[in-house]
Order: sequence, then structure tokens, then C-alpha cells
Amino acid sequence: MARALRVDPGDSVATLLDDVHSGDRVEVGGSVVTASSDIQRGHKMALGPIPAFAPVLKYGFPIGQATMAIAAGEHVHAHNLKTGLAGTLAYRFDPVPTVLPAAASTATFEGYVRADGRVGTRNEIWILSTVGCVARTAERIATRAAALVGDTVDGVHAFTHPHGCSQLGQDLGGTRSIMASLACHPNAGGVLIVGLGCEENQIKALMATIPPERHAMIRTLTTQLSGDEVEEGCALVAELAALAATPRTTVGLDRLVLGVKCGGSDGLSGLTANPLVGRMSDRVTAAGGRAVFTEIPEVFGAEQLLMNRAADAGIFDRIVHVVNDFKQYFIDHGEPVSENPSPGNVAGGITTLEEKSLGAVQKAGRATVADVIAYGDRVSHDGLTMLEAPGNDAVSSTALAAAGATAILFTTGRGTPLGFPVPTIKIASNSDLAARKPGWIDFDAGAVLVDGFPAAEEALLARIMAVASGAETAAERNGEREIAIWKRGVTL
Repeated sequence: MARALRVDPGDSVATLLDDVHSGDRVEVGGSVVTASSDIQRGHKMALGPIPAFAPVLKYGFPIGQATMAIAAGEHVHAHNLKTGLAGTLAYRFDPVPTVLPAAASTATFEGYVRADGRVGTRNEIWILSTVGCVARTAERIATRAAALVGDTVDGVHAFTHPHGCSQLGQDLGGTRSIMASLACHPNAGGVLIVGLGCEENQIKALMATIPPERHAMIRTLTTQLSGDEVEEGCALVAELAALAATPRTTVGLDRLVLGVKCGGSDGLSGLTANPLVGRMSDRVTAAGGRAVFTEIPEVFGAEQLLMNRAADAGIFDRIVHVVNDFKQYFIDHGEPVSENPSPGNVAGGITTLEEKSLGAVQKAGRATVADVIAYGDRVSHDGLTMLEAPGNDAVSSTALAAAGATAILFTTGRGTPLGFPVPTIKIASNSDLAARKPGWIDFDAGAVLVDGFPAAEEALLARIMAVASGAETAAERNGEREIAIWKRGVTL
């Protein structure tokens, strides 16, 4: 008999755990429903009659409105369900108590303790380009310097982008703030900033936004003023590597900064991988560490759940501001706020943005939202922080790294090879993906459906501690290290 999972007792749909054909009997929490059509795993089936125009419930909340009468056992998807999202909203702060693990975790990892007390999970030299004109130059320096410094540090990596010139106002400020925050990252034992010389994103202005105490581990190179910029860059990297050499030290879970992200989600993401990652967020914050979540457009429809967990009315107001500002950003560009999910999400069983958001916010666990920070800013509070950034995988993951995340948990139901400046642990929502793409996936959250959450939680925590201690992720083995910067304005 096929299986389906009903998340909340009040839900009008269940998510199929197996493919079914018309006439198949499906077991749902002790009851049996007969499928009236062929339905793929990860998609939704009606548990009873749903009248036309009635709300459809999943996770205990509306995920949209039925566009026609839906019979029991029928496939519920884009052909008979539509979003209920529109524009900006007024919200009310209705705080709810948060519940975290009773006992602090005793988990430890081997990290790099920095002079300011922060702890890195890697000790690398990062080469940052101020402008796209020197992107390939930065990469050539990284390739040659890596061979020169050997295993003095964990690696030499260039992070490049096409921006930094022909930019104005908010765009230039965003590029500069991301670069400055990456230059301050604890995973970078040293940083070489490579510029051209005539760009808008001038090295002097960039350095002025970086705390002076960090300058000792930063070197700069203006290529228009250099006779041989690659040779000079390699010498500067070698100098930084010698200064950065340091051993790992045993530290507790409270020294971890965890970024959480989902991409290429499917109908199982909100049932397995995302709630599992939420448990990791809770373990870290309960221990006194920091967790950071973002993807603001992917909280639309579930934002009230986060707002009710705000530490106080001031934090609530800041969440409202970020959410409504993002909705207005869509409206100002003539786009509906519900322009999501992606084609891959839809193929995987997600129908509306409300459904996607209710699954996505589970990555933030149940902790109090302690702070809200702007795009390009760095996390400064223990506990759970909300970060302003879009849903785009590369842009939001770069923002998480710049905010100070020393590892990123990235859940996916469809799969993606992308990696980012910090160790990015790919977590499959289903075992089929994990089996098909072992070169991409680090952890199989599909095991939740077999072994339950407690066993999967302990296994994932052990994997995180191993990666934080130096074990390579799939993306690191594949050389997948990218950044992307959020472009919002005009280009000159």
C-alpha cells in the first residue's frame, strides 16, 4: 500500500511518499484514501472533498485557495489550487513562547580561534576582486599562489564577480558591503584585495569600511600600478599565509555560526530536510551559538510565524519592515509578490509560494528571532538572526557567508552542485537524490522517513562537526566556490 504524510491533523491534503496510480489505496496516518488519478511522490492528494474557493490546508495553515471543487483522492496542484498572496500587509505582534532543547549540546569541533574570539572552520587565504575587470587576474594569482604556499593554510581561493564599476548608490554600496564583510570573515586567515585602479569600488573606500583591527591580515594590490601583478600578488599571498599559519583548537557548538538555506526544493523538503535543519538551528542557538536565515521572498505566506517569535516589539517591527519592503520591491518592478515557486519546485510537488514558505521557514527552527540585519551586514547577536537577502541560491548564500556563517546547511530536493566561500553541506530531502548524485550530496535527510528525526538529527550533527573540523564537503571536493552579488539598480 502506498504511503502519504499528513503534517497537521487539520490538513486537507497529504504529501505522497510513493508514486501512485488511479485506484491505488494510500495509507495516511491509519486511514486509507483511494487515489483518483496518477500522482507523483512529493505531490499532494486531497484527503476529503474540498469545496471550490475553500482554503487548502497544509502544515496547519492555508497554502492557497481551491479554484474548483476537489474530490477525495484527487491530485491537488496548479490545475486546481492558486495562491492567496497579494501586496503588503499590516501585521500584529502576537508573541508565542519558544521551545528549545532542554540540555545544551556537548558536541565539539576543531576550529581556528581568532584574535577577536570568533572561530573559523577553515584557515584559508581569500583573494577578493573589487571589480569584474580583474576577476581573471585574481584567479590566476590564486592558482599560482596555492602551489607556492602548499599546506601552510587550508587553501587559497579567489572570489570574483562582474560588479564594482558602472554602479551607483545602493548597488555600489551592496557590492562594497559584501566585499568588506567577506574580508572580515573568520574562515579567512588572510585576505588579498585585488583592484584595477579606476573602478567605482575603490580600494581606499573599501578599506575604510573594514574595522582597523582587521587590516593587519589584509593586503591590497592595484593592478594598474603594478609591473607584474601576478608575481606581486603571489608574494603578498605568501606573506599572508606565513602570518596566518595556526593549529586547530577544540571548541564547543556555541562557537559555530550556522547559515541555513534551501534551493531546488521539492514536496518533501518541508517534511524531511528543512525541519531537520531547523533542529540543527535549535541545537546551535540553545548552546549559545548563532544561526542565520534569509531568503525573504520565501517567507511570504509564513511571515507571521516568524514575527510571533520576535524577541520584542522592536525586532517584530524590523521583521515587518524587511518583509513589506521586499514585497514593495516586487510591486515597484511590476511583478506579483507570489512569483514563486520555480518550475523545478512545481515539478517536485510545490504549488504555491505559501506552501513553499511554510516548508522553508522550518529551517529556522523554533528559537526566538534575536536580530534582523541588512544585506551585507555581519551577525552580531547570539541566537537566531534574520538576514535581508533574496531567495536566489548564489546571492543569498553569499550573503550568509558575508554575514559570518562559518558553515551553510543547504537543503535540496532537486539537487545543485553550487558551493560558496564557506563549507556548504548539501542535504537531500529524498533518498533517491542522495543515491543518484553522491558527488553533490553530503547527507540524506530522506532517512527521516525510515529512522525518524532523533537518529537523523544525531547523524547530521556529527556530520556538521566533522565538516567544521576540516572534512571536505562535496562542493569543496568539486572546486565549487562562488559568490554572487545582489544587483538592484541601474548600470551606467
